Amino acid sequence: MNILKRLHHRPPYLLIHQVIDHNPVVLTALSQPKGEEFFLQGHFPDAPVVPGAIMQEMTTQAAGLLITEHYSPVADYDSETTKGWALGVLRAVHSAKYKRFARPGEKLEIRVELLDHLENSFRFKARIEVQGDIVMRNEFTLINISEDKLKGL
Repeated sequence: MNILKRLHHRPPYLLIHQVIDHNPVVLTALSQPKGEEFFLQGHFPDAPVVPGAIMQEMTTQAAGLLITEHYSPVADYDSETTKGWALGVLRAVHSAKYKRFARPGEKLEIRVELLDHLENSFRFKARIEVQGDIVMRNEFTLINISEDKLKGL
């Protein structure tokens, strides 16, 4: 899957590095913070850990990939050329539980599962693991909205 084609996000805020596998219900991806990322600067000095909000965003971006690949309102969605839609915008975080820290150099495996969708609303559960060890679990809802609404027009 071409991540840049499917997501509007760009470095330094593009957090998904690779998609391992996907189908219309589940997507598995990888992220591997190296240590120089903006979100690790000062979080925390001499003990850098990936912020919880960034891990939430990793799961959101992975779910956005699933939506654009399998549930786009336009055929072959391309973030560079498709106009009129903002796909996978975060609407709500229903729960989030953090089990351990994620540190630079660790390979974070992100798994999102579509629980339900109705029209342009998609509810997911997700988890991030490091070598089978759960780092966090969450549930959230993404929506597809008009590009004008995203831009405040």
